[in-house]
Amino acid sequence: MSGVRPGDWSAQGVEYLEPRAWEALRETERSVLVTAGAGAGKTEFLAQKATYLLQTGLCPAPKRILAISFKRDAAGNLAERVATRCPPEQARRFNSYTFDAFAKSLLDRFRAAVPDAYRPPSDYRIVMPYGRDYSDFLTSHGFHGVRTDKFEHAIARERLPIANEGSQLQRAVATYWQAQYDEQNGVRLSFPMINRLVELLLRKNHSILKALQLTYPVIFLDEFQDTTFAQFELLYTAFGGSEAVFTAVGDDKQRIMGWAGAMPEAFAKFEEGFAAQRISLICNWRSHADLVQIQHLVASRIDPTVEEPEARGNRRVDGDVCAIWEFATKEQESDYLAHWVEREVQAGHVEAHDVAILVRMRADQVEGELSQAFANRGLRLRNVARNVGDIAIQDLLGEDMTQILLRLIRLGASGRSPESWNASLLDLQHLEAVDHGDEAGQQLLQERLQTFVREMRRTLRGRDPVPGAAGEVAQSALDFVGAEVLRRAFPSYKRQPDFYRVWNGFRLLLEDSLQHAETWSGALDEFEGFGQISLMTIHKSKGLEFHTIIFYGLDNRTWWSLTPDRPEELKSFFVAFTRAKQRAFFTLCAERGQPIGWLERILLPGGVRRVRF
Repeated sequence: MSGVRPGDWSAQGVEYLEPRAWEALRETERSVLVTAGAGAGKTEFLAQKATYLLQTGLCPAPKRILAISFKRDAAGNLAERVATRCPPEQARRFNSYTFDAFAKSLLDRFRAAVPDAYRPPSDYRIVMPYGRDYSDFLTSHGFHGVRTDKFEHAIARERLPIANEGSQLQRAVATYWQAQYDEQNGVRLSFPMINRLVELLLRKNHSILKALQLTYPVIFLDEFQDTTFAQFELLYTAFGGSEAVFTAVGDDKQRIMGWAGAMPEAFAKFEEGFAAQRISLICNWRSHADLVQIQHLVASRIDPTVEEPEARGNRRVDGDVCAIWEFATKEQESDYLAHWVEREVQAGHVEAHDVAILVRMRADQVEGELSQAFANRGLRLRNVARNVGDIAIQDLLGEDMTQILLRLIRLGASGRSPESWNASLLDLQHLEAVDHGDEAGQQLLQERLQTFVREMRRTLRGRDPVPGAAGEVAQSALDFVGAEVLRRAFPSYKRQPDFYRVWNGFRLLLEDSLQHAETWSGALDEFEGFGQISLMTIHKSKGLEFHTIIFYGLDNRTWWSLTPDRPEELKSFFVAFTRAKQRAFFTLCAERGQPIGWLERILLPGGVRRVRF
């Protein structure tokens, strides 16, 4: 569909958009701030607006739409939704990044234009320091009067160049930058440092700034409530004062990244900085009315003025949809959870991979507490926070390389997979820049893919599905695509260390998956987590949804900071609660802590039962 008149355009792939969503979608002359609660379909709204702009020509070729999300899987999900609604030549003009990936792509592309004093070499290393790393630096360099948290925030916020003078904090930051550039094993940059370098690059180079503004007249911002001061400053340096039109979506009730520097008044700052109109969505497409009613009690405590959502989900379960399960011992708790999940899965009420156990922190520790009880019931608990090599499983699954290689191997492992075939063709079209209208090019891609699939099937038939075969099979898929082609197509893989981190993680997870499977198809299902209960932290659950969530540890020790005067902790609880489509349960164990009385007084009037075992 191309060249559709705006008045004739209709929503793609969905039956209904609420009137306020239509209002925000059709606003193309000025920036809009779309506030939308849990389950409101923020990602779907952005996909629909992108489709509208591309199909009507309101964002004409060669101009592009820049979409920025906080999580890699969210960025990928948004790009996939646009790709299913638009022909390839239009979808290719929708560029979806995380904040970090966007900044890194600009640094890698325009590194030579960074002022001399801060220009990193091409082989710089990405590092992700912890608080103890900053503390060790301050101690070793004699900055005993500087607090670690203030130092970390200053690295992320201080504009470059930084003079090694003034306050002790400023001198500490300047010394830290110098130390990272003087490292014996090469320059080391964190993502906050990359942000600062790109802000400097754009501020000092008008031609690059102008080219960026001409390329992207439309910018989407997802989960805007978590935007940091540095990220907002980078956006303003890049697009402030230009003709760019923003669409930002978010929910202040889900602002849980204050500890990472999220702005406390992000919405007001956006409205002021980009003269934006605010529009609120009220539908909840995820949860049914009984669950939404309880969630609204928590939302009202966070914001007494919040509108009550209009529940659009259908209830498909009987019995409790929300309860607090109280146990005397940890052993009783883990045994009951495993028994309950086993019963629900065997009864066909829910698939194992549509159940999530959410923890506030220390997923590795909770895995140790629960995994044996689940294994005794024939259930697999998957800690998606666990690292394979140098990358967490959840992050690995959201990588472009992972999805491309996985689809190719699945074509060889299955008899017929139209979904994987079509997706792989789209991958090849993107990687090799073959135009949708190029019939000869399309035919050549199909023939190449057919040849590869035959060879992959022959390889898999000749190799038992054992861990030792993982490397050969993964390498076959990578050789077909081409490592250099991948690195050229995706800026995040341009540097060899970044490419290898994902590639090594892919091979290791495939190898691990083959330890638990009898067939190649089964190994790929294992790789993606089918049939396994997900274990993750509440922060990693954001943006996801599950049929049933079990929140592990609703007590005053696990949630020692959940007090009436700390709203951000209640927001974290709210985020966890709203991941549920059908049911949400909370466990309380006397060995771990005591009830959080004030929170229970919010929940119990909504029909939430406390069940003692």
